[in-house]
Amino acid sequence: MKEEEKNLLKTFAMLSTLGFTIVFATLIGLAIGLYLDSKFNTSPWLTIIFLLLGIAAGFYKVIQVAMKEAKKKED
Repeated sequence: MKEEEKNLLKTFAMLSTLGFTIVFATLIGLAIGLYLDSKFNTSPWLTIIFLLLGIAAGFYKVIQVAMKEAKKKED
């Protein structure tokens, strides 16, 4: 396998992992919010709050990885 193909596969793997990260962080936030809303009868407020926190956490992780990759390419 050529070096160029290996780099392409590594990039594809990283991007797909980041996609899954956003989805799973969002789903975890949603699940926590739904559970807490059912527990404390505060529907839909905790679901909305934790859903937004999950989305923010997913994007925060994507930004971290992007900055790390940009720094790696600079060196």
